[in-house]
Amino acid sequence: MPLPDPVLYPPFNIIRLSHVEFVVTDLAASRAFYADTLGLLVTHETDERITLRAMEERGHHCIVLQQGGEASANVLGFKVFAEEELDKAKAYFDGKGLPTSWVERPFQGRTLLTADIHGIPLEFYFAMDRLAPVHQQYALYKGVKALRIDHFNMFSVDVDQAVAFYNEIGFRTTEYTEDEDTKRLWAAWMHRKGGVHDIAFTNGRGPRLHHTAFWVANPLNIIDLLDVMSTTGYLDNIERGPGRHGISNAFFLYVRDPDGHRIEIYCSDYQTVDPDLEPIKWDLKDPQRQTLWGAPAPRSWFEEGSVFTGQAVSEPTLEAQPIIAP
Repeated sequence: MPLPDPVLYPPFNIIRLSHVEFVVTDLAASRAFYADTLGLLVTHETDERITLRAMEERGHHCIVLQQGGEASANVLGFKVFAEEELDKAKAYFDGKGLPTSWVERPFQGRTLLTADIHGIPLEFYFAMDRLAPVHQQYALYKGVKALRIDHFNMFSVDVDQAVAFYNEIGFRTTEYTEDEDTKRLWAAWMHRKGGVHDIAFTNGRGPRLHHTAFWVANPLNIIDLLDVMSTTGYLDNIERGPGRHGISNAFFLYVRDPDGHRIEIYCSDYQTVDPDLEPIKWDLKDPQRQTLWGAPAPRSWFEEGSVFTGQAVSEPTLEAQPIIAP
């Protein structure tokens, strides 16, 4: 199917992705992974809940860890341009017949909880508690030295439908993978903030969260993290990479937290702020699509992901398969 024309004046104005909330089964083990190993900064913690931020971020948190009995992803968060955009967002989702409610979130102002057409839980807010800048306090830089949250990637049962929905609320497609046999989308990368993507969709059993990515300054940070993880008991948590994507041109590493939530460490993508930038098309069978150097991803990368709390998972409507590592 052809890509829809970008909507440059959407019904409400999303600035960027903001945060993810994970349910984790061992809060202490997750804290050791995210704070002590990846190096994210703890901004608040109780016996049941920990919030963290990356080094450049002024907002209170980009990730929330909630103790629970079964690992899952609770919600994906986005920041809007102004307080009044929240009312516009509620009117939009109400008009689509999708669930909406105002919810209380620690350290956030008024927050709208809703879901997309495939059931992915989303929340939108304008105000979040501000913290003092620490990006020049270099003694605090630990682990992979993550600067900011960069994007979400989701398994989708119908990527064409997902792209149409998010396109309507202002996300613009930068790159996409098309199945040559059916001319349907197998994957797509979409942005609001001017990078390659805030969100992406991969064909697969869904809805599920494939990964959450954090942006670092350069590939050497990734090499340092590999050295640390491989010598501190996290060898089996290294899933894929390091490498360079064909799509996005970014240098990458995929690791798994103690509950299996997939985290990408990511750098060196490109700017996409021009509203008339043409999307880049990739063939599903192109060996340089996944990795510019030609190495395919492992089967786990295509099959495993984090379920969304309370959401049933369905099979995709497109049966096309990518190249998979033996």
